[in-house]
Amino acid sequence: MAMMPDRIRLLPETLVNRIAAGEVIERPAAVVKELVENALDARARRIEIAIEGGGIARIAVADDGIGIAADDLPLAVARHATSKLGDDQLIRITTLGFRGEALPSIGAVARLAITSRPRGAEHAMTLRVEGGQVFAAIPAAGREGTEIVVRDLFFATPARRKFLKSIRSEADAAEAMARRLALAAPAVAFRCESDGRVLFDRPAETLAARITGLFGANTAEGLIAVEATRGALRLSGFASAATLTRASGGWQYFIVNGRPVVDPVLRTALRVAYRDVVPAGRHPVAVLSLELPVEEVDVNVHPAKSELRYRDPDGVRALMIGALRAALAMPLGAGAAPHAAFRPRAQPAYEFAGDVAPTKPMHFAEPRLPFAAPPAARRFDPAPFSLPATPHAEASGAGALVSAPE
Repeated sequence: MAMMPDRIRLLPETLVNRIAAGEVIERPAAVVKELVENALDARARRIEIAIEGGGIARIAVADDGIGIAADDLPLAVARHATSKLGDDQLIRITTLGFRGEALPSIGAVARLAITSRPRGAEHAMTLRVEGGQVFAAIPAAGREGTEIVVRDLFFATPARRKFLKSIRSEADAAEAMARRLALAAPAVAFRCESDGRVLFDRPAETLAARITGLFGANTAEGLIAVEATRGALRLSGFASAATLTRASGGWQYFIVNGRPVVDPVLRTALRVAYRDVVPAGRHPVAVLSLELPVEEVDVNVHPAKSELRYRDPDGVRALMIGALRAALAMPLGAGAAPHAAFRPRAQPAYEFAGDVAPTKPMHFAEPRLPFAAPPAARRFDPAPFSLPATPHAEASGAGALVSAPE
């Protein structure tokens, strides 16, 4: 008996949204990314992020942006509805979001509440979505801007929830995403907390100050300013000297036209630039921002918009490799940013009083040695230092400073 082929059928809207959510919303960190990008597109000046239970129990993102009009709230959770595209060409995309997928995808797999009050409105309005079911918007109290609260992530898709990692791992990933977004928009104030503990709270500031605040002064001291152009391409930011490395590439941040990305073209160029000065298994620290005409890059090639396609990828690679190698060739400290709170050493390499040779270095200043020099090359001669007499030393009675050998 011949078998009849299965008939093609249209899937219900709720199931379509849950399938699409699998591409856009992989884990709590993806929710943080989508909500913060919406806040940045709304021209927010301050963004507050609160995470509970690794982001599985609750994620709240509040901003002071332009808000959503009451009549537009139902459209905000409708698939492929957006205010961010001025035409149908997908060529000049200047916003972080543009597909209109994030909110309906989140609402399809979680309990979503949007409270928004446009500037000048008398009150706010709240709209709820639970597992794809949209409830009518109702008046609510709220400040100007938008607050979006996501609870019980993946409650409507238990199979997806089983594949999440531990609460600690998901919280760390959400925090890392918040830091990545804060680095991409230093002119916007950011606050992030997890389970009531403030992870960072930064005012609007320069990129150098934002790096110092998030990385710490010790790491910031080892960074070199990078600045270069190639035609319409402009690269800026900071990268570490060869002596500052990490065990993973998690300290590498790339920003393209204000969009934080995890882009293989940029990551490969960074690795090539450092391959002769960084040992195998170590990775440099970098926060690099690439600016180029919007028509020279396609951001519509990845569901999460984290990878890009360049019209001239060879030019992008050449710019980054050349700029980084030029920065690495500069003397340490020559490219330091004036606002990054980079602090020079307060003491010289060796200090002593009178004509007594130093017996113990106060601050060790390692000599400049060829790369991969053996440990023995870093040892000082244990014999007493010879102190050549200088007119200044004879006149003042102070000992001369003996610096580390070249």
